[in-house]
Amino acid sequence: MSTREADLFESYRGRLEAIAYRLLGSAGDAEDIVQETFLRWHAADRSLIETPEAWLTKVLTNLCLNQLTSARMRRESYVGQWLPEPVLAGDRMLGPADTAEQRESVSLAMLTLMERLSPNERVVYVLREAFGYAHREIADILDLTEANCQQLYRRAKQHVSTDRSRVEVDAATARRVVEEFLAAALSGDTEPLVRLLTDGAVSVADGGGRLPARKIPVVGAFDIARYLRHVFQPTPAKRAFVGDDAVFYAVVANGAPALLVEVGGRVYGVIGLEPGPDGVAAIHIQVNPDKLAHITRQWSATGPHEPLDRKW
Repeated sequence: MSTREADLFESYRGRLEAIAYRLLGSAGDAEDIVQETFLRWHAADRSLIETPEAWLTKVLTNLCLNQLTSARMRRESYVGQWLPEPVLAGDRMLGPADTAEQRESVSLAMLTLMERLSPNERVVYVLREAFGYAHREIADILDLTEANCQQLYRRAKQHVSTDRSRVEVDAATARRVVEEFLAAALSGDTEPLVRLLTDGAVSVADGGGRLPARKIPVVGAFDIARYLRHVFQPTPAKRAFVGDDAVFYAVVANGAPALLVEVGGRVYGVIGLEPGPDGVAAIHIQVNPDKLAHITRQWSATGPHEPLDRKW
């Protein structure tokens, strides 16, 4: 492979990673799929490839389709609730964020909702909604008719539609939201947490069977407040399990405020707080170590970071 051909692939790597992450909900799997796409590029007769971007996108998409099909089977035996891997602001996995649709497509809530879609529905939705592909282009990628792609897109939109209004946040707003949440969670009282949450708020935790996590969602402000009060209540058993050196940080993950917990220099957990017009509408708690490897590398590479002035 010539240097020019290698550089050409690298120029597309970020876009390919962003597509794969939205399709799979896993940063680690997205990296693996993109690397496999590179190996296919390396082995191909590149003199016969007229449009490299289209060729690479098709190869990547087909690899993701295979992964999605097997992933649906693995979900059936997954321990507890499944949540996507969180990704910090600035990571190229997040891809384009010029429009509200592009930003929404990579939110933890939307990545979770997209688990409802069939593999083909998810591909059509992601390529159309987040990357602006025409239905004709998507049809060529999936070897389907344009009319079929349009039907898949309409069906996908219906499956992931929600009445919830998402609020855009900047870093300063995210920090304020996280500080208020952490202060309320550490207060030992439910009332401050209830005030921060919407009445119909939902909390979902993913431990993947590796770490303790609630196996069913918690619904409603009061029930979530009681649950979080218990989670954040320090006990000798918890300190023995987690350690005494937990440090809290306010970050932006997948476009929303998030509380990052670092223990021993490793990201121990990420709690995403999805803000709505009337308060925090959803909480996504990711503590599965397998789903925190990518964000731990990103966190280490972008330090040092300013911790919140709160101790557990």
